[in-house]
Amino acid sequence: MAERSFAKEVQKLKLGEGDTFTGEGILALTKALLEAGVGYVGGYQGAPISHLMDVLADAEEILTELGVRYEANASEAAAAAMLAASVHYPIRGAVTFKGPVGINVASDALANLSSSGVTGGALVIIGEDYGEGSSIMQERSHAFAMKSQMWLIDPRPNLPSIVQSVHQGFELSEATNTPVMLMVRIRSCHVTGSFEAKDNKRPPFTVKDALANPRSDYARVVLPPMSYLQEHDKINNRWPAALAYIREHRLNEVFGPSEAPVGIVLQGGMYNGVIRALQRLGLADIHGDTEIPLYVLNVTYPLVPDEFFEFCEGKSAVLVVEEGQPEFIEQAFGSALYKTGRTIALYGKDVLPMAGEYTGQVMLDGIEAFLRKAAPDLLPARLRAPNSDQKPALPDLSKTVPMRPPGFCTGCPERPIFAAIKLTEMERGKHQIAGDIGCHLFASLPPFEIGGSTMGYGLGPASNAAFDGGGDRRSISILGDGGFWHNGLSSSIGNAVYNKSDGVIVIIDNFYSAATGGQDILSSRADNASKATGHPIADAVKGVGVKWVRQLDRTYDVPKMREILNEALTTDHVGPKVIIASSECMLNKQRREKPLAAKAIKEGRRVEKPRFGVDEDICTGDHACIRLSGCPSLSLKKLDDPLRDDPVASIDQSCVGCGNCGEVADAAVLCPSFYRADVVHNPGWAERSFGALTTRIITWLQTRRSSGRLEFART
Repeated sequence: MAERSFAKEVQKLKLGEGDTFTGEGILALTKALLEAGVGYVGGYQGAPISHLMDVLADAEEILTELGVRYEANASEAAAAAMLAASVHYPIRGAVTFKGPVGINVASDALANLSSSGVTGGALVIIGEDYGEGSSIMQERSHAFAMKSQMWLIDPRPNLPSIVQSVHQGFELSEATNTPVMLMVRIRSCHVTGSFEAKDNKRPPFTVKDALANPRSDYARVVLPPMSYLQEHDKINNRWPAALAYIREHRLNEVFGPSEAPVGIVLQGGMYNGVIRALQRLGLADIHGDTEIPLYVLNVTYPLVPDEFFEFCEGKSAVLVVEEGQPEFIEQAFGSALYKTGRTIALYGKDVLPMAGEYTGQVMLDGIEAFLRKAAPDLLPARLRAPNSDQKPALPDLSKTVPMRPPGFCTGCPERPIFAAIKLTEMERGKHQIAGDIGCHLFASLPPFEIGGSTMGYGLGPASNAAFDGGGDRRSISILGDGGFWHNGLSSSIGNAVYNKSDGVIVIIDNFYSAATGGQDILSSRADNASKATGHPIADAVKGVGVKWVRQLDRTYDVPKMREILNEALTTDHVGPKVIIASSECMLNKQRREKPLAAKAIKEGRRVEKPRFGVDEDICTGDHACIRLSGCPSLSLKKLDDPLRDDPVASIDQSCVGCGNCGEVADAAVLCPSFYRADVVHNPGWAERSFGALTTRIITWLQTRRSSGRLEFART
């Protein structure tokens, strides 16, 4: 069950000539692919393009009607390899994944694809996850485009530009026999807007046609001597063709006056931020009309030197707005200016930060600093006044706003697993623990502080390989079900079996690829009409040779989880010890069950919901339950009792009734203060009668107790 369903929205993909399409960027991307006559699509989910994969999945019926093949690939490498269909055949293909980690995984296939070249248009839609909204290391995709000479499109973040870039990307790819990377940033994926739709096109040459008429050409095989010739083809033919196509079809754009003392060169994705900064400086209006000339690089690789030189004519200084590092574009233009003997001043990372996201304030400060140095007369009078550069000090909010690190959701079934590991470490001492990409990586943060490294999706156990040769204590590796099927089965489990590793591997099976949006995977329990699910992880690990396997089907059973961990850490078995801890992702479970429960309540049917609470009279205020679970629904409550200074534990309304708090308390032998109460909606007459009776009895007992209480009145 994906994080979000686009079942209704995908109907907009059927719009045709004369219709106006309104929606999100990811939906517009899909529409553009269909209008461009794409023959096959695929990819692997990950921010910020997870929803694009969800759209494709929900639109599979529409794709099939048009003769388009859709595949949810096992990894980014599998997605990139899928583009091999465009090498020999005139079929347009597109795949999508998160960059740059997706590019890292897919790099082998992409490098081979770029070397061999393509016949049909091949488009790689990269979700550029850079900046403050990112969940990964801070790197750019630009370097790979340069290394493998794949053209990189970075469109302005509005729907018409994004849609146009899809069409241009395919055409550029076919005109140069080169795969093209289309970069969409976080804001581009989720921007909302409109564009004039066109009719969808059936691919003129389909994968079915290709199967009926197989082709091969040894010149496209990436082996010597063909690979040497392919490298020369890149330089002598594909590169000049790309420059000519970009220039002739005006893929890059120029805005603003034709004559001005200064100008700004910017990545297409930075356009909105630059325009907003100029608006705040009084140098542009809300329609985007700017007093400062802008050279917008919708294609950031390859760069077109002649276009740049034309833009620089008559200007004394130019600013390059390039987010991230290294400053590839600034270096390239600086080199071009130097080699041609031009003396124009080039600004960039001297007024803008080398690293970090170019937020609104960063962009404003950088452009203002550039203008202050290069053309102060263009600034409004208020900014030219003496001491106008002395801005008021920003308040330090770190002392008033507490940190909010990411954490497990309320009721997350992974929380009790790490509570059990923590309890085990309290008994046996600290262990060498390696984490993995996924929700379980939150365990490295308080209150668990378990695991201190992550090397890649599915590589948790592999990153502990150096420690698995035997020692006083066994290492513990964490691996999620999504990472297991992505790369972990071969690179981690198979590696451990082959090397007879002595470590303990905990595979967290929450029924989905939960960290990327809750998509189904091979081991999902859900029925999927177009995908094969229900393949147990236990069968897969046994199939590659793991002999010691334990399955736990309810992770909330903390005592049982701790028992299995202790067994794995003490057994005499030689070889990897694999524990599969399975419970459904609570977020997806709630998404599925809440609408059903709400419907049943509305229809008058009986619905029972568990709730947990803390008996204030029993709670000692030890708070170990909070330290061992960290559940967001657990908080502290100050009692109105002069004899009890310490606050007690309290469970708020966000509780989903998972029972983890009570399980942790029981496993840690803390206290019996947790209780469960079942809230019944639409109870029967017997339950209502019994409830009324118990209420009267409790009220009578409370009244009797209150009447005998000794009270002191203050005078």
